This record gives sequence, C-alpha cells and structure tokens, in this order.
Amino acid sequence: MGPNVQGGKILVFPVDGSHWVNMDLMIQNLHARGHEVTVVRTATSWYIKREATHYRSITVTLPKAISIEEQDFFVNFLVKMLQIQKEGPSLMAFLSFQWEMLTTLSNIHLQASQLGVELLGNKALMQDLQDAQYDVVLLDPGLPVGVLVAHKLKLPTVYNVRWITSGEGHFVVAPSPVSYVPTAGCAVTDKMTFSQRVKNMFHYFLNIAIDRFIVSPHYDRLVERYFEPDVNFYHLLQAADIWLMRVDFVFEFPRPTMPNIVYVGGFQCKESEPLVPELEEFVQSSGEHGVIIMSLGTLVAGLPVEITSEIAAAFAQLPQKVIWRHPGERPVNLGNNTMLVKWLPQNDLLGHPKVKAFISHGGTNSVYEAIYHGVPIIGLPLLFDQFENLLRLEVRGAAKTLDVTKLTRLNFLEATREVLYNTSYRNSMEHLSRLHRDKPMHSLETAIFWIEFVMRHQGAAHLRTESYKMPWYSYHSLDVMLLLLALLLILAAMAVLSMYCLWFILCRKRKDKQE
Repeated sequence: MGPNVQGGKILVFPVDGSHWVNMDLMIQNLHARGHEVTVVRTATSWYIKREATHYRSITVTLPKAISIEEQDFFVNFLVKMLQIQKEGPSLMAFLSFQWEMLTTLSNIHLQASQLGVELLGNKALMQDLQDAQYDVVLLDPGLPVGVLVAHKLKLPTVYNVRWITSGEGHFVVAPSPVSYVPTAGCAVTDKMTFSQRVKNMFHYFLNIAIDRFIVSPHYDRLVERYFEPDVNFYHLLQAADIWLMRVDFVFEFPRPTMPNIVYVGGFQCKESEPLVPELEEFVQSSGEHGVIIMSLGTLVAGLPVEITSEIAAAFAQLPQKVIWRHPGERPVNLGNNTMLVKWLPQNDLLGHPKVKAFISHGGTNSVYEAIYHGVPIIGLPLLFDQFENLLRLEVRGAAKTLDVTKLTRLNFLEATREVLYNTSYRNSMEHLSRLHRDKPMHSLETAIFWIEFVMRHQGAAHLRTESYKMPWYSYHSLDVMLLLLALLLILAAMAVLSMYCLWFILCRKRKDKQE
C-alpha cells in the first residue's frame, strides 16, 4: 500500500462492555478517513451492534454466550465480591475471593476460545477473510482470539490495549522490574517499602501462575488444533507490530518501555458540548455552591440499597446540587438537591464550570475524562483495576478514596466535603490536566497515525524486538552468568592447584636439602 492509505481495509476484534466505548471511537475516526472497517462480534453482544453506519459486522453465534456480554454479569459478580470483602481481611475471605475470581476468569476465556473454534474451524469464513485482503487487524487482546486469526491470515496487528491475559500489557512486551513497577492487582506506588516489594513480587508470580494454568490453556488448545506444532500462543500474543497503550505517564508511574509501544491514554477525551436545557437549568440552579456528579459505570445497579441510601443521606446534607447516574433501586433518604438519571452526558458535565467534584468507581475512561477536565474525584472502587487507578490519583493529591464495604453517611460526607473545600485537590487535578493536554497532537490522532503507519508499511517489524522468543534463562543472561561463574571457578581451582603444586615442590626441595 502506498503513502496514501485512504480506502484501506481493517479487520477489528473488540471486547464488549466499556472496552468497546473507546474502540468504537477509534473505528468511527478510521471510517471518517475513508477506511472500510469490519467488526467481528458475537450474536449476544449488547454494546457492539450488528448494524452501524461506520462498520460492517461479521456475527458469530456461540454455543454459550461469553459471560461479560450478559448485562447482569457484572452486577451479580459485584454483589458476590462485596459480600466476600464485607467478611473482613482473613485467609478464608482471601481464598474465597481468589476462587470466585479464578473460576469466573477461566469460564470467560473458555467461552471466548469457542469464538476461535467457530472462526478457525470454519474454512469458508476463513477463506472469505483471506479473500477480503485486509491491510491490518486492530484488536483488543483482553480476549485474544483475534491474535490467532490475524496470524492465521498472516496480517500485521495493532493492539488497542491496556490489559492482556496475564494483567497489564507492559509485562509481556517491556522490561518490568517489580522492585518499582506495580503489578496488576497490587495497589502500591512505584516507591515501595520492603514489605510492599514482597507483596508486589507475590502478585507478580500469582499473575504468572494464573495466566499459565487458568487462562492460557484455553488458547494453547486452539494453537495445537489449528497451527503448526512449533507455534507458541504466547509468542503470537507478544508479536504485535504496534501496542496502542491506553496509558499516559501523567497518570501512570514511570517505567521502562519499548519502541513499538505508543501511548494514547485518554484518547476518548474531548471538549464538552452544551447540555440539554433540562440539565443546564438544574446545573445553573446550584448557584455559587456548584454541582457534584456521580457515576459508577455499568456496575451501579449492583450496589446494595443500604449503601446507596447512606450515599443519598450524605448528599441531602450538602448545599451542592447532585446529578447521580443510578439505574438501580431508588435509594431511601434521597434529598431534594439530588437528581437521579439513568444516563448522563459524563464528558459534557465534567467540562461544565459549575461541576466541583466527581464521584466515580475509578474506571479508566472516567479517570481520564476527569483528568482532561481537571475535576477532582471521590473514589468508590468496586472491582479489577479501579483500586490501582484511584491510588495513582490519590498519591498525586487529586482524589480521595473510600472503601465501599465500610461506607457510612458520615465518612462519605466527610470525604466529599474534604474534596469540595480543600482546594489542593482541584489544584492537583488541574495541574494533571495541563500536563495531559500539553502534547504535540491529540492521543486519538496519534493512534490513527500509527494504525495507518502499519497499513502503509505492511507492519512495523523494525520496532519489534524478538527477545520474547528467547528462553527465560537466556533473556536474563543466566546461561552467560553460569558460564562466567564456571570459568571463574575453573580459574580459582587452577590457581589453588598451582599454589598447592608450588608449595609441594618447595617442601620437597627443603626436605632434600635437609637430607
């Protein structure tokens, strides 16, 4: 393909749910630049629609729906996790939590691997994909079936990524010293105490074990079935041409990286647009006190009513107006200052000058929108990476985090007032906003450029290291160190032997003289 890539063909393997929100934005922009986009989806997808103006779809029917595509999956999962966490810190609670997580994780990847069977085992469909002559495969490797299909079609790959099968994406593509790089699931900073480094190392090996024994076997079986005997699933996963990493070091801790990792954190952020009249009127009615907005993503319906009622009671004691995205059971204790909505224009509200604070679960998209608009956060982390996301903001002085399982109207009210009236929180977030916005081009433009770069050059092999193919002992130079150690021991042994021989000769001569 020549320098002009307008009219290219892109095959997309997305992940449903919140991941689709930013993938869809990327697809819209690629379509607007003249590219033909084809999205592979399952028949049970609830975000990824069969019909759209900016892409055509290939719909695959699975024997059983992937759990994360069921609308009540996260709600039920959250309720279980909250119940386990309420039992308090104990070995049994930890083991119960891990068992629930691992069982759910294994089931999700088992179901996702069935998509691979339906695709790779359908010779007619694979031939159609081959004949379509796509230029690149754009995929989210959180569920990595698209990785296998891309390699089967011998197409270059671009990842829209933060999470992969074993956790955070950097850990399989870039050097990741656990002495100062926090691992997935471990809520620590890059400045760790000795005990935190022990904890971080434990989580590192735990993640490796989970990936090796719980997740990867589902995809290893696909590779054994549809690829040559010497093909390794993990090598396929690591061989992407470009990693569009949904990370900005304004938010992330500094760490080593690689030439084929491009940072596009916050690429979904944009300037706010005017609110609908009803919302604008409510916002303006707040006067000098301003507005608080609250949204806990897709999980909000899963919060027990005893928790939401405590939140509502705290809101009722504030002079601010509150806009609360809450599609679940109506809380008791709701004050006249609080508007409940089933959906809210989050980006447009965050950009409104009257919004003073944002109560959030700490999802990545929400965090970046808050950074972009400089709105401090009261964090209520619920699952997955939300605890780590909010910790990163907390250590930068831009957020205050609460434990949902220990939430009362008093501690919630205290935390909300602290963020509202202690100006350091807003000042810190506005500083992050200035840093985040100060870049040569918007992150979305950067992402589009690199996708088209791969299309123009049929890949980006010159940026990709092949080190992932090395055995672990060679990667860490243990074989070289063993050789040097062996040579050192040989030299030392030779020196000792020489000294012994010299001593023996001298003793022998002395004895001869005495005789």
